[in-house]
Amino acid sequence: MKKPVLVIKFGSASVTSQGEIDERVILEIARQVSILQSDYNIVLVSSGAVAAGKKFIPRYKGTLEERKAAAAIGNPLLIRKYSTYFKPFHIALAQSLCERHHFSNRNQFLQLKSTYETLWKHNIIPIANENDVVSNKELKFSDNDELATLIAVGFGAEKLLLCTSVSGVLDADGNVIREIKAIDKSALSLARTDKSSVGLGGMTSKLTFARLATQMGIKTVIFSMAEDNAILKAVKDEIGTVCLAQQKKVSSRNKWLASGSLITGLVQVDKGAMEALKKRKSLLAVGVTQIVEGFEIGEVFHIADEEGTIQAVAKSKVDSTDLKTKRKNLEIAHADDIVLL
Repeated sequence: MKKPVLVIKFGSASVTSQGEIDERVILEIARQVSILQSDYNIVLVSSGAVAAGKKFIPRYKGTLEERKAAAAIGNPLLIRKYSTYFKPFHIALAQSLCERHHFSNRNQFLQLKSTYETLWKHNIIPIANENDVVSNKELKFSDNDELATLIAVGFGAEKLLLCTSVSGVLDADGNVIREIKAIDKSALSLARTDKSSVGLGGMTSKLTFARLATQMGIKTVIFSMAEDNAILKAVKDEIGTVCLAQQKKVSSRNKWLASGSLITGLVQVDKGAMEALKKRKSLLAVGVTQIVEGFEIGEVFHIADEEGTIQAVAKSKVDSTDLKTKRKNLEIAHADDIVLL
């Protein structure tokens, strides 16, 4: 029987300490992942390359060029540490440096998927990170939370674990919220705006991408490595904040459309159009109240409700300039090319 996919993302603050790779944490990752490997096809998404490499750059200021250089230094250091600590458990690792176009181009994504499946067939675990050295700044992942989510959604993962420097999503009193049934506006408002000194993302990022993952049917757990056997407990929903998967049937193509494709435009629609979309109807020009960002034929755009909340993504049948013709029955996107979020 085919094993389910498990994606585990580790933030920079989780795997580094004072600019050094924390070998105790890497050892614990290796030990616990080795226990899980018999039950799951695992992808590790690990930050920490920039944090590990920046100490080699005098007077490091964090410019884009310096981040790229630090990543080039830190990536081999990071993968070497992982390989060293996985070796006693007889697990080989593969480095997977990803760029945004590997997901926005469906053919390239399918090649990536095929490569991962070949690695799993031979009990090899891929460790993914962004290819910072060559990534175009306009086409970067916002952070590794996004990369981990795109892998989880694209591969139909059973569960996504996001390891961070805090124990989970905290309430106003600083206590961990054990379960979030749906990541809506009230849930997103719980996120603090601060982030670690060594990472790009914060809790807002984690909840934003957890929302996408859960909408695509993937249970997501936000946790930290502070507790003994943290990964093993997170897989069992015993620690951290568990974000429940929404029960939806979404095709592989539409999962890719909702997560991997590059979003180029944004339209706002009225209440009637939003209700029609929820009934699996197409989007017509009559329901569009504002073109916030334009798009061309075949491009993917966001659909927002009257309050400005993004509710769906869609692949366009027309150029956004065609909406100015005032043809009310003009079909902007067919129902089959619309994915509710």
